Amino acid sequence: MTQLDTARRRRLLVLAICCVSAAVVVMDISIVNVALPAIRRDLHASVSGLQWTVDAYTLVLAGFLVLAGSTADRIGRRRVFQIGLATFGIGSLLCGLAPSVGWLVAARTVQAVGGTMLNPVAMAIVATTFPEPAERARAIGAFGATTGLALALGPVLGGLLVDAFGWHAVFWVNVPVVAAAIGGAALLVPESRAPRPRRFDPVGQALVVLVLGCVVYAVIESGRFGWTSPVILGLFAVAALGVLGLVGYEPRRADPLLEPRLFRSVPFGSAIATAFLALCGFGMFLFVTTLYLQEVRGMSALTAGLCLLPVGALTVVLSPLTGRLVGTRGPRLPLVVAGSALALGGLASLGLGPATPLPAVLATFLLFGVFMGTVNPPITNTAVSGMPRSMAGVAASLASVGRQSGTTLGVALAGMITGPALTRGGTAFAAAEHGVWWLVTGLGVGIVALALLATGRGAIATADRAAALFENLDGLSVR
Repeated sequence: MTQLDTARRRRLLVLAICCVSAAVVVMDISIVNVALPAIRRDLHASVSGLQWTVDAYTLVLAGFLVLAGSTADRIGRRRVFQIGLATFGIGSLLCGLAPSVGWLVAARTVQAVGGTMLNPVAMAIVATTFPEPAERARAIGAFGATTGLALALGPVLGGLLVDAFGWHAVFWVNVPVVAAAIGGAALLVPESRAPRPRRFDPVGQALVVLVLGCVVYAVIESGRFGWTSPVILGLFAVAALGVLGLVGYEPRRADPLLEPRLFRSVPFGSAIATAFLALCGFGMFLFVTTLYLQEVRGMSALTAGLCLLPVGALTVVLSPLTGRLVGTRGPRLPLVVAGSALALGGLASLGLGPATPLPAVLATFLLFGVFMGTVNPPITNTAVSGMPRSMAGVAASLASVGRQSGTTLGVALAGMITGPALTRGGTAFAAAEHGVWWLVTGLGVGIVALALLATGRGAIATADRAAALFENLDGLSVR
């Protein structure tokens, strides 16, 4: 074996470690959904408790991903990666031991703290490990395919584990995977840092957490307090003030948490917005669909998970093809296909009810599979490509923030719309789903509009100008 072959093999092993580590983080967003009915029965959880079981995890991910990415750029990506793996493993163990919903939500928070150090940092490690553009595009496509597949296959694995061992197993399964990844990272993943470390931005970090926390808490608890209550209105007011604070404060910092200059690139800004819309729609789909299959149709957890297998299968087939297509022809076509599939999936889901034939249900799920198989690679590639290597962690983190923020809000909105109907029985829940599916349809249309906006010549020119703003930092762009 030549030295070149050895180096390539090592790069592929690094890619595999990063993909597996990111997969367990992403899978824990979806794997829990299929366990929600079992958690509800065992821990006597309310609908808002189920929402917090999902959203405590995604909210922490969204709030601290940028901090994790910039910290990794500063003190070492491998070091932060390994700390994240250990924290995630401990949180997973605590989730499986939780005696109540409150303890489960707290353990999910610990788990998410570790998760913030994995997904964006892994993406930055991949981007710096594969410097050649075509090879990097394929690696990013594989990374996007793995994370998309993990999100789609989570319910299948979750259903198998819940039926065989109980809901605790969906968390405990992470522990051996994380242990193996820690060993692999120590042996194979090279240490890397940004040439010019970025300084910590405590004010920006606090404002990001404040905005996200207030919005999500207001949406989830609106059913308990009422939309016009002083508590809910006050939370939205605080969130609005937080946004104004970010807009006014961040541009004045030398190293802001949310780097405003990145958003001068229309493709980059559109990638973040697309990530938000896409995962908001998919978060709604997973939350509502797993409850629909089990609570309305009376399926077991495993059967419900298997019904979502078409989503995972199409993700496996389409994501690598999409990654190659993005590398050769750009992101427009995949994003238009993805948005159209999401919109059609939302419209088709309006016809689902308690007695809908199962083949029709599975055919509807195929549309969401097409969506997941074509949306992730162009988002990831667009967010990182063209940016300097010194900003790789921040750029990848912002893409992940878009995803996690979208998932968080999607679950919150889906629970808000369908939660009251869940306690009244399957027929009422099936009727309440219509509001969710109309929202999903609108999100798909938004993705198509963003794809057309972000891939024109004028938009691409803004990406070149934005990248030039950072050229004096390290002289290298991730192209």
